[in-house]
Amino acid sequence: MKVIVIGCPGSGKSTFSKILHNITKIPIYHLDMLNWKENKTTIDKTLFRQKMLEVIKKKEWIIDGNYGSTIELRIKECNIIFFLDYPTDICLKGIKDRVGKERDDMPFVESEIDYDLVEFVKNFGYTTRPNIINLLKKYKDKKIIILKNREEGNAYLKNLKCKEDLLC
Repeated sequence: MKVIVIGCPGSGKSTFSKILHNITKIPIYHLDMLNWKENKTTIDKTLFRQKMLEVIKKKEWIIDGNYGSTIELRIKECNIIFFLDYPTDICLKGIKDRVGKERDDMPFVESEIDYDLVEFVKNFGYTTRPNIINLLKKYKDKKIIILKNREEGNAYLKNLKCKEDLLC
C-alpha cells in the first residue's frame, strides 16, 4: 500500500499521517525530514529528489508533504491520495499552534511564526490548490479521498480499523 497525504501547510498532514500509520502500521516518511536540516536550511534539490525516489521504491509507505516539484512522481506511484482541503483559517491556526513545539516530522523547533509561510498559506487556494486539483483529475484512477475539515479527517481515521479498510 502506497499512500500520500497532501494539503496546505498547517492542515495537519503530519498528524493525520501519524495516526494513519498507527492504525495501518504502514511505514511513514515525512518530506520535511528529508528536505530540512537541523540548522533550518534545506538540502540540495537533487539530493532531496534522490532521497524521495529511494522512499517511493519501497514496498509500502505513507508520505506526507506537498513539495510541488515531486508531487506528481508520488501521485504516479501511490494507490491512495488523501487531500486535506481545509479552510485557510484552520491552516493558519495550525501554523501558529506548532510554534515552539518539538515535532518528530521536522528536524527543528520553529521558534517564531514564519511570515513567508503565512503568505504561502494565504495564497495556497489560488496558487497551489489548483495544481493539486488538476493532478487529481489527471490521476482519477487512484483512490482519492478529499477531506474538507478536521472533523471529517478525524471521523475518517476513527472509522479506520486496519490497512485493509483503506481499500474499501
